[in-house]
Amino acid sequence: MSQTVGIVGAGLLGRLLALTLRQRGWQVSLFDKDGPTVPNSCGYAGAGMLSPISELESAEPLIARLGFDSLPLWRQLITSLNRLDLPVYFQTEGTLIVAHHLDNADLHHFRHMLQSKLRHCQNSEVPASALNALNWQLTPQTLTTLEPELGGRFHSGIFIQEEGQIDNRQLLLALENALQLAEVQCHWHTPVQEIQAGMVQTHPRDWRFDWVIDCRGLGAKPDWNNVRGVRGEIVRVYAPEVTLNRPVRLMHPRYPLYIAPRENHHYVIGATSIESEDTKPVTVQSAMELLSAAFAVHEGFAEASILDSLANCRPALPDHLPQIQSSPGLLRINGLYRHGFLIAPQLVEVTCNLLSGRPTPEHYQALIQGGTVPVCP
Repeated sequence: MSQTVGIVGAGLLGRLLALTLRQRGWQVSLFDKDGPTVPNSCGYAGAGMLSPISELESAEPLIARLGFDSLPLWRQLITSLNRLDLPVYFQTEGTLIVAHHLDNADLHHFRHMLQSKLRHCQNSEVPASALNALNWQLTPQTLTTLEPELGGRFHSGIFIQEEGQIDNRQLLLALENALQLAEVQCHWHTPVQEIQAGMVQTHPRDWRFDWVIDCRGLGAKPDWNNVRGVRGEIVRVYAPEVTLNRPVRLMHPRYPLYIAPRENHHYVIGATSIESEDTKPVTVQSAMELLSAAFAVHEGFAEASILDSLANCRPALPDHLPQIQSSPGLLRINGLYRHGFLIAPQLVEVTCNLLSGRPTPEHYQALIQGGTVPVCP
C-alpha cells in the first residue's frame, strides 16, 4: 500500500513536492487557502531567475550549490512538462551584468566580490567548473555580440554563462495541470486551522496522513516564530521596441535592477528588497525607480506598455538560508527567501530523501534541523 502525504501550501515548492512524490508512488493531497492560480503566493510575483553565481553577491555558497544542483532538475522537469503538452518558457543563455560609465566602480566591486567568494568556496559548496562559466571583462565587441541592442550604450560588463530563467506564471499553471493529470487531490480554497504530525485540520474535518509537509511560507509564522517577510516588487511590461536575449542586471548605487525577458517582447523588471511585511501595491517611488533604471538600460522601454505591477513578501529566516524542520510524521520547509526558483528542485530532492530514509549528502546536512538523518559517505 502506498504511503500518504498531506502538503499544506500550493506555491512553487508545494506543487513541485506534490508532483514529485506522486510520480514516486505516494498518495498526495495538496491544500491551499487560495485558488489554483495562487495570486497571493510569492512565486506568482517572482521573476524566475536561475542565477547561482550572480546570487553569490548577497547569498551564502550553500545557495549557489543548491542552484547548480537544481539546474539539471529544471531541465528534466521542463522536458516532462513538454511531453504532457504543457510548455513553459525556460532558457539558460547566461546573465549579462552591466553598468554605466560613472558606475563602473560598482561593476568592479561586484566582480572582485564574486572572485573572492568563488576562491574561498569549497568544492562541496560550488563546483570548480563555476569559474569556467565566467567572462569577467567583456570587450565592447563581445558585449554587442551578446546583446546587439546594448552595443554603444555600455562598453564593459560581466557575462556569466549557463545561468537563466523560467517563466514563473507559466510554470505555476503547467504544474497545476500536471497535478490534475497525476490525480493529486487538490483542496483549493481550503484554509488549514492546524498542522500536526500526520494530521491536517480543516473545517469541518481532520485529514490523516503518514506524513504532513508544511510549505506555507509566511503562512507558517504561527508555528515558526522567526520567519519574517521581505518585500519585493516587480513590474511586467510589453516592450516591442526592445529585444534582449537573456537576463540583464544593472549595477547602480541607488537603483540596481534586473530585466528578465519573456517570450514576445514581454519583460519582468525588479530587484527591490525591503525589510517589510507590507503587501500593499507597488509604491510610486519603487515603480519610478524600476522603470527609470530600465529606461537607462534601453530607451525602447519608454514606449513599453505596463501590464501589471505586483508586490509580495518572501519568507526569510535570520540567516537567509532555507531550513527543513524534521520530526516523525511532520516536515516544515521555509526560508527560501529570494531564491525560491533557483533552489526549489534540489530542496524537493532533499525532502524526498528524508521521507524515504535515503542518505542526505553531507553538504546539505545544514539544511535539516531535528531528527536523525543518515549521511552520505
